[in-house]
Amino acid sequence: MRRDEKTRQLPIIMITSRTADKHRDHALQLGVNAYMGKPYQEDELLEKIAQLLVSQSDK
Repeated sequence: MRRDEKTRQLPIIMITSRTADKHRDHALQLGVNAYMGKPYQEDELLEKIAQLLVSQSDK
């Protein structure tokens, strides 16, 4: 997605059961904007979405 000009700017939130630092670090290196382990809190997800939308609107 990051290589495609049409989708490059879309925010990506990865939600996964893999919570080890090495997995998080790898995902962030690939361009993920936020990384959340399962189980996650709904309010935390909504806050991350709101933050990403605000940062996108600032661009």
